[in-house]
Amino acid sequence: MSREHSFGAVLRGLRQRAGLTMEELAEASGVSVRAISDMERGRSRVPQRRTVAALVEGLDPTDADREALLTAARAARPMARATAAGTAVPPRSVGDFTGRERELAWLRRAGERARLDEGTPVAVVSGPPGCGKTTLALKAASELAPGFPDGCFVVDLHGVDGPVDPGEALLRLLVDLGVSERRLGQRDAAGRAALLRTLLAERRCLVVLDNARDEAQLRPLLPAGGSSLVLVTSRSPLSGLEAVDRLALAELPRPDAVELLRRILGEKRADAETDAVARVAQLCGHLPLALRVAGNWLAVRSAWSVEHLAGRLTGEERRLAALAAGDVRVEAAFELSYRQLTDHASRMLRLLSLVPGPDFTAAHGAALAAVDVFDAEDVIGELVEAGLLRAAYTGRYQLHDLLRLFARARLAEEEPGEGAAAEERLVSWLLATAAAAGRWFTPRDDVPSPSRQGLVPLENREQARAWLESEAPAWIAALRTAAARGEHTRVVETVHALDGCATLIAHRANWLEIYLLSSQAAAALGDPRLQAVHLTHCAWALTDQAWRHREAIERAEEALEHARRAQDPALQAWALRWAAWAHRQLHEFHASADKALAATDLFEAAGDHAGWLAAVSTYGTALRGLGRAEEAVVQRRRIIAFLDAPDCPVSAFRADMERAKTTTLTGQDYMALGRWREAVDHLRSGSAQLRRIGFPSFESVALAGLGEALIELGEIEEARSCLRQALAFGDEAYGSTLKTARKLLDQLPAE
Repeated sequence: MSREHSFGAVLRGLRQRAGLTMEELAEASGVSVRAISDMERGRSRVPQRRTVAALVEGLDPTDADREALLTAARAARPMARATAAGTAVPPRSVGDFTGRERELAWLRRAGERARLDEGTPVAVVSGPPGCGKTTLALKAASELAPGFPDGCFVVDLHGVDGPVDPGEALLRLLVDLGVSERRLGQRDAAGRAALLRTLLAERRCLVVLDNARDEAQLRPLLPAGGSSLVLVTSRSPLSGLEAVDRLALAELPRPDAVELLRRILGEKRADAETDAVARVAQLCGHLPLALRVAGNWLAVRSAWSVEHLAGRLTGEERRLAALAAGDVRVEAAFELSYRQLTDHASRMLRLLSLVPGPDFTAAHGAALAAVDVFDAEDVIGELVEAGLLRAAYTGRYQLHDLLRLFARARLAEEEPGEGAAAEERLVSWLLATAAAAGRWFTPRDDVPSPSRQGLVPLENREQARAWLESEAPAWIAALRTAAARGEHTRVVETVHALDGCATLIAHRANWLEIYLLSSQAAAALGDPRLQAVHLTHCAWALTDQAWRHREAIERAEEALEHARRAQDPALQAWALRWAAWAHRQLHEFHASADKALAATDLFEAAGDHAGWLAAVSTYGTALRGLGRAEEAVVQRRRIIAFLDAPDCPVSAFRADMERAKTTTLTGQDYMALGRWREAVDHLRSGSAQLRRIGFPSFESVALAGLGEALIELGEIEEARSCLRQALAFGDEAYGSTLKTARKLLDQLPAE
């Protein structure tokens, strides 16, 4: 039956034709809103006859519409159902079971609580296809079985390949528990479910319900309490069940994935090609099913090297096809879940395979599918429920690498032209949003237009900064894509909009790569002014991020030449300023002071206030390096006087940032003069200002300096606290700050 004529589609059409909301139909029919929603979305594909009858009564359709709904309902019911497979014998676990120590410990605790009637009697293990849910459940059951003397029962519910009717599974369990056919014949379905609950409450049994489809299939099989434990595995987290414990399973950690391959292959063979084994594990995405298939391939083909298999798996277009052994295929496991999805969900899964970066939000899905965020959230929720997406943390999701390949192949097969169009929608959204966020930090556009509408809120600097930091992998990948397509204008305009926030999120993004891309785009456009701008940015990134100071000077000199060709004094000044900063890092203080002073004059003549502030600051730092710290303090005072003027022409944000930096640098000048109390006052004030602004890299500098100055004053405990705070910044700390703070802290007396 096509999806267009599915029961859910027919029901939705009749409801909308009747002008009823889901809530109104629920009230008229007595069927819950949740059940109606699940049926319309295709998540509940086998409606009960009494449910269909109630819906017909609530809809009051014409005879033709009534027949259409009943026909769709009959077609949704499979002609034959899978038989429930159960056993009252403790299952045999996999001999080379590897890892999952934390998960096994969790299940042991669940078993102990159940035996003592101290916790919930149901534990749900969920996760994507192939992550080893069944293997884990059977391993746990083999360990826990001795603690449940009244029997261990395993029922495969065939949740994704012809689900077992819950009534059949219920009968099988009751028979295994010793209930006579005569007694069973005296009870209806509700009575049998009540009998099962009574028996599980009275006895101490372990029941594994493997491969559950949904909550409706499970509810008649679950106990209400007692000392039995029901262990459920499902691709869905079964979020509709109440009073259950949940364990989310994912791929194996890297060491466990490698160890599983070693056990399948044998230590001698695996240890002869350790690098290749690790590579195969990585190409399998550390997914247990894929690792099992790869290991079995090598075990059967003993003449193959591990490196040979790694080579076969390297090509993304044939990796899934290669991960097949006998009747076990990784792709088939994914296909079973994929077939259960609604049209909207299967399309979303295909499109999400295009997302660059390790994770994404609903906004990415909205951009790809050209829908609003709320619709995208609903569809992504269905994918999470199906076990095809993992909720990584609040608002972010992950798609396993092999599932990504599966979805990308389906996209190429089912929508040949849609991939390029969807990718363009995503790239356009990412770059436009990055530019909009970046404008919050530029002196040219202090506040973006409040009328801007987008998929994510960017109503203040905090939101803009958070988005730029969290989505850096994605928008940088989009920038690469635009550069590879030769969209040079888009590249330089996006990067130009981001100019003001580079120092604030330096630790989150590879600005050297960003500015190399924009420099190449500017060169392709042949515009000397643009070349000067982006080569200057390159000079900053080379010295501030990569610490390649000599190269920074070379790029700054190239920028200076292009700026002269463009006859732009301000751009010449910026090139000189970053050359001066690189010279300062190389302790070439005379060259630094000369170029910074020349930049100051050019900025002043051009009326570039932000540039003038930067050049005066660099000049002051160069003077300190020359042993002229008193003169450096004078330069700092020039900056503060400029910022404190009633008619200060720079934005409030820029003024706050420059004041905080200048206060900190003044503290360093006083340190050079040995005026420790004044140094402490300025560094303490500077660190507080930087914390308020949210400038972690420079705050680390202020705290490390404050710690050193406090040591000189003998205030050891506060110094220790400041140095520890500096170390806590980790990768966000500036330059050699961590090394300096650690050295000072190690020299302090023990507490």
